[in-house]
Amino acid sequence: MTVHRSSRPGGRGGRPRSTARAAWLALASLLAAVAPAAGQAPTTRPPSPRAPAAPGVLPPLTPRASGDTIPLDPAVRYGVLPNGLRYYVRVNHKPEKRAELRLVVNAGSVLEDDDQRGLAHFVEHMAFNGTTHFARNALVNYLESIGMSFGADLNAATSFDETVYQLTVPTDSGGALDKGILILEDWAHGLRFDHAEIARERGVVTEEWRLGQGAGSRLRDKQFPVLFQGSRYATRLPIGTKASLDSASDAALRRFYADWYRPDLMAVVAVGDFDGAAVERQIRERFSALRDPAAPRPRPAYSVPDHDAPLVAIATDREATGTSVEVLYLLPPRATNTVGAYRRGVVESLYEGMLNRRLAELARRPDPPFIGAGSQVGRLIRAREVYSIGAAVPDSGVARGLATLLGEAERVERFGFTQGELDRARADLLRAYDRAYAEREKTNSAAFVSEYVEHFLVGEPAPGIAYEAMAARALLPTITLADVNDVARELITDRNRVVLVTAPDKPGVRLPDQAALLALFDEAKRAAVSAWVDSTSSEPLVKDAPKPGRIVGTRTVPEVGVTEWRLSNGARVLLKPTDFQADQVLLRAYSPGGTSLVADRDIVPAVTATAAVTNGGVGSFSAVTLQKRLAGKAVVVRPSISGDEEGVSGSASPQDLDLLLQLTYLYFTAPRADSAAFGALRQQVRAALANRGANPEVAWG
Repeated sequence: MTVHRSSRPGGRGGRPRSTARAAWLALASLLAAVAPAAGQAPTTRPPSPRAPAAPGVLPPLTPRASGDTIPLDPAVRYGVLPNGLRYYVRVNHKPEKRAELRLVVNAGSVLEDDDQRGLAHFVEHMAFNGTTHFARNALVNYLESIGMSFGADLNAATSFDETVYQLTVPTDSGGALDKGILILEDWAHGLRFDHAEIARERGVVTEEWRLGQGAGSRLRDKQFPVLFQGSRYATRLPIGTKASLDSASDAALRRFYADWYRPDLMAVVAVGDFDGAAVERQIRERFSALRDPAAPRPRPAYSVPDHDAPLVAIATDREATGTSVEVLYLLPPRATNTVGAYRRGVVESLYEGMLNRRLAELARRPDPPFIGAGSQVGRLIRAREVYSIGAAVPDSGVARGLATLLGEAERVERFGFTQGELDRARADLLRAYDRAYAEREKTNSAAFVSEYVEHFLVGEPAPGIAYEAMAARALLPTITLADVNDVARELITDRNRVVLVTAPDKPGVRLPDQAALLALFDEAKRAAVSAWVDSTSSEPLVKDAPKPGRIVGTRTVPEVGVTEWRLSNGARVLLKPTDFQADQVLLRAYSPGGTSLVADRDIVPAVTATAAVTNGGVGSFSAVTLQKRLAGKAVVVRPSISGDEEGVSGSASPQDLDLLLQLTYLYFTAPRADSAAFGALRQQVRAALANRGANPEVAWG
């Protein structure tokens, strides 16, 4: 994906911007990454927003047996055609008058023969270069004629294991939805593979390969053979190789399409503002005509072999912009479609959230061991799940960063978490489910589409938020500290372990070798570790309530549904009720000014001020204790200084509106100076900036 950015060469009013000033202004996005907003809880994995089968209050709690299968949301029209093709159809009115369509093919680059490397992706390109009903460019031209655009509304993606075609069409434009389903049918069995078009597109694919040969790709090419050692995945990157793209024959391209684009390996997904019965009928009529080959090739399931000895890949590159260390524990794919599996996922989510909060707290201490760190359980490829724990570190801080990560994992294994940590994580997760349920009628169609794609490809459950909210309320109270503490022993093992290190290739960067890295694992087991001290505060956020002001003037703007208040302190308040979200209040307070009015000598304090304040906390609360104090609350507040204004923005659930206003008041009146947090922030920024110029785009700019 390419992101196009525009920039303005001069400051406000045509004032020239100095080179130093421009460089410091570039800190804004970096600082935002290392300064989470007050109330923000990024370390607990929330549920995807999903809508239930019917509106109303949360269903009664009816926990099911652990082995019971999780049902598909009854709001989905699901079916399997006689030829094996599956379909998912769902009516959803957000956004209005739009439909999201997908053709999902359970075939990716891992299925390529030796003479087809890169051709799964090449086939995807050919889907836009002539089909049964659309000649070259006709498909793109048609979609542009109805207001769609290539990239945003028309796209496709090829990975190791699957290929997904994406199409967004209006449902109020004469026949556009019908044409969209016709396009999916053409992609499924109507690609032309004209020789001239193949020759033309070969250059496009080769150029895409060339543009991908940056630092990230070079580092990946050094590490993937280790990560996927002994597996077909190590030699089947979706982009292929330059040699294979140059030499691949038309016949090899057509063979991949004939072998793998067949109905028993496909699904059609349609979600949008339409007549569900009519769309289902069209899909059944159009796609029932597809036929499997007379002798279909078996669809193999490739795996990554187990290994007893740890694997290590240390990769450096002259254009790498940072240093990182990560430990991956490869896991077998596990069932996800039962109540017991769902409970396991909730337990692992709690474990991740609690460990990640500890790591975030360490990153705010003086002389932090890493810029940022985190852990996660997820799916690496179709054949492997993975538990990963990793950190971005200063250039010569790999050993210290890894030792800290392993030490914290060891601390959890020996002493577990505290009851307070579990209570907060449980409250945050339950609130996330409740908010998703409250917003059930506002869910965007694209969110449903992603869920059904995963349901088809890997059996990921998609029961709807009504079921999930019910399950969360039933299951979370049953999860004990022992359940969560056991996760470390289940995920962190001595087998199937991979250590990945990436770093800049430049003088002065000291990296441990393989033996030194592996020695840290043994040292962590032997190290003296004490239990975690969970510091909290139950004090009120605002100890002394301010003296209330007065509304001295009121007017309405009926054309836009806005009420304006003038306060006694001179502030102007604009209030607009909306029905965009069911459980959200947005606040934005601002005044004109910003860094455009700051002298060059003060630009560094100006662009670092909000990060310093956010990392310091407010009132008597550090950023860490504030986060704990707001557990289970849906509120986020962030001060900001941009080029031409300064202010505070935030959001909250209506029931947490008072907290939103309290935090906003505190950022105005009681930002907390925390020298330790500021020192940690300064080290993090220095480490992050150390290699920024190694990026050719930054150097050129």
